[in-house]
Amino acid sequence: MARTTPMNLVELMIMKNDIRPVLEFLGKKGNFQFQNHKNDSSKVSDASRSGEAKNPERDLFVRLQDARSFLNVEDIDGALVASSTRAGENEIALAEKFLANVEELKKRQTVANDELKRVKESKEEAESFKNLKVPFSELDHLSFLSLKIGKIDPEKFEELDAAVGNRAIIVPLGDDKSKIMAASSKKARFSLDTELKKFGFVSFEIPSDFKGVPDEVLSGLESKLAESQKVVEYIEEEKRNLAQTHAESLRALLASFAIAAQIVDVQNNLESTSLVYRITGWIPSDSCHSMMKDMDKLTEGRIAIRVYNPFEVPSVINGTEQVPVRLKHGKLVGAFERMIFSYGSPVYGAIDPTPFVAIFFTLLFGIMFGDAGQGFIFLLMGLLMNFKVIKVGGWNKFAPIFMAIGTSSMIMGLLTGEFFGNEDILRPLSLAITGLFGEPHAPILHLMPDGSAHSIKTMFMFFGATVGVGFIINSVGLVLNIINNFIMHKIPKALFGKNGVSGAVFFWYVVIMVIRIVVAGHSIDLTDGIIIGITLFLTMFCEPIHRAFEHEPIMENGLFAVVIEAVVELLETLISYLSSSISFIRVGAFGLAHAVLGFIILTLSEMAGPAYLAVMLVGNAIVVVLEGMIVAIQVIRLQYYEFFSKFFNETGREFKPFSFDYK
Repeated sequence: MARTTPMNLVELMIMKNDIRPVLEFLGKKGNFQFQNHKNDSSKVSDASRSGEAKNPERDLFVRLQDARSFLNVEDIDGALVASSTRAGENEIALAEKFLANVEELKKRQTVANDELKRVKESKEEAESFKNLKVPFSELDHLSFLSLKIGKIDPEKFEELDAAVGNRAIIVPLGDDKSKIMAASSKKARFSLDTELKKFGFVSFEIPSDFKGVPDEVLSGLESKLAESQKVVEYIEEEKRNLAQTHAESLRALLASFAIAAQIVDVQNNLESTSLVYRITGWIPSDSCHSMMKDMDKLTEGRIAIRVYNPFEVPSVINGTEQVPVRLKHGKLVGAFERMIFSYGSPVYGAIDPTPFVAIFFTLLFGIMFGDAGQGFIFLLMGLLMNFKVIKVGGWNKFAPIFMAIGTSSMIMGLLTGEFFGNEDILRPLSLAITGLFGEPHAPILHLMPDGSAHSIKTMFMFFGATVGVGFIINSVGLVLNIINNFIMHKIPKALFGKNGVSGAVFFWYVVIMVIRIVVAGHSIDLTDGIIIGITLFLTMFCEPIHRAFEHEPIMENGLFAVVIEAVVELLETLISYLSSSISFIRVGAFGLAHAVLGFIILTLSEMAGPAYLAVMLVGNAIVVVLEGMIVAIQVIRLQYYEFFSKFFNETGREFKPFSFDYK
C-alpha cells in the first residue's frame, strides 16, 4: 500500500544578489513549502498591500491592471504567468513608458468628455429657451447657463479660448471671430468676467425689446458640440489603436509583474542580514537532490544547503510542527484527492487512502445510478471536459471522476438492462450474455419488483450485496487505522478500541457468525461467546489499557468512573458497527429508486404520445442533474462517516508549495 510522499526539510543560505532568482526558481518549480507560516505567500501579500512592506513591483502591477481595464484589453490567465519570467529593469522601463502614455490619454479623454458634457448642457438649455419670448436680459437667470455676447480682437480669440479652459465655452458669432458669445456655469461667471476683461472684451448692448436666444448662439453651440464630439471620437479611436497595438505586450508585462510582485512579497518577510537571506522549507524527497543541484548551478555555487530528515527536525520531534503531506497519483486517482483534503489531511507517513476512495466512490455511484444511457452522458461529459471541448472553470480537473462514474453507471445499467429507463434496447445483449452461462434471460439483474417471489428474492439479495459492500468498506477503514497506528508506533491504539484489532476482530467474527447461522443453520456455541467476550472486554477497557501502556494512573477518577467509561464504550461500539452496516442499505434503496424513477419517466413518455421525445429528454435531464447530485452527496456522506471515521483520528498538514498565481 502506498504511503504519503517522503519529505525533507531544507535550509538555504542565499546571497542578497541571488535571492530573487532563487525565489523565482522555487515558485516556478511549485515544489517548495516554506517552513514558517510567516513566509506564507498569501499572508505576505496582504501585509505588503497594507503598507507594512514596500513593493514597487506590486504598485506597477496594480497600475498595469488599471491600464488594462481602461483599454478594455482581455485579462490573462494563470498559464501565461507560469510560462513568464519576473520583471527586470527593462520591463520596469517599458511599463513606466507605457503607463505614461495611458495616463496622458486618460487626462485628454477626461478633459474631452467634460467639455462635451458642458457643451451639451449649454446647448440643451439654450434650445429650451429658443422660442421663449422674453427679453434676452431675463435669460441671465437661467439655472446653469450664463451668456455674454460682445466683441474682441480676432487675433486674441484662440488665446482667450485657451485661457478660459474648462471654465467656459467661447463661441464665434461670425467668420472673422470678432464677435463672440461666452457661456459658462453660474459658478464660473466671475472667473469668466476676469478673463474677458484681460482680453479687451466689449459687451454688446442687447436691445431691450429683443426676445429669445440669438440664432447665432444656437448655431455656434451646435458647431462647438460637433467639434467636441469629434475630439471624443478621435480619442476613442486612439484608445482602440493603443489597446490593439500593445495588448500582447501589456499581457506579458502583467504576467512578469505578477511574478515579481509575489517574489518581493516573500523576500520582504524572509530572515536576513545585510548580505544573506535564510530560507527553510519542505521539499518532496524524490525531487530534493535535483532541485538543490539546480539551485547550486543557478547561484554559481554561492549558496549553502543543508538537508534534514523529518525526524531530525526538533519541532517535528517535540510535536510543535507537522510534516506537510503530499499525495502522488496518476490523473484518475489524483482527481479524488480533493475529497480527502476536504475532510482532512492524512498524517505524514500514513497509508494514502486516495486509491480506496477512488474505487469505493466509483463503485457506490454506479450501484445507485445504474443506467447505461445516463451513465454514457457522464462519460461523454468527462471526455469533453478532459479534452477542453467544454470548459467549466475549475471543474475540468474533475473530468476523470465524471468518466469513472459514467463507466460504472453504464456497467450497472448493462446488468439491470436499463437504457434511459428502457429495458427493451439492451434486451438482446442481456440474452446473449446470460446465454453463455445457462438459460438466456433479460435483464441480467432484474431490480424492478413485479410482485413475484423471484423478484422479491432478487431485491433482498441486492440489498444484501450492498450491505456486503459496506462490510468491505468498513473493514478496509479498520485495517488502515490499525496499520497507521503501528506505523506511528501507537501500539495501544492499534491493538485496542473499537477501531483497533480488538474491535475489528469483534466486528468480523460477528458478521461471520451471522452468515454461518443464516446460511448453514449453525447455532451459537461457547467458542462464539468466548471470542466475542474477550474482544468486547479489550474494546470496553481500551482507555485504562492505553493508560497502563503509557505508565499513567489507571483509575485516576476511581473504579466507578472506569466502569461507566467502559459501558459507554461498549454501547458506542455496538451502535456504531450496527449503524455503519445498516447505513449501506441506502445504497440498494437508491439503486431501486433510480430504476423506479426511470420506469415512471418511460411510462409518462409513452402516455404523452406526440410529446414522447420531449418528455423523455426533460425527464432524463432532471434525473441526470438532480438525482446525480443527490447520489454524489450520498456517496460522499458514506465515505466521510463510514470510511474516513475509521482511520481519520487525527489530521495532518497538507503540502501547499509556494507557486506563482494570478490574482
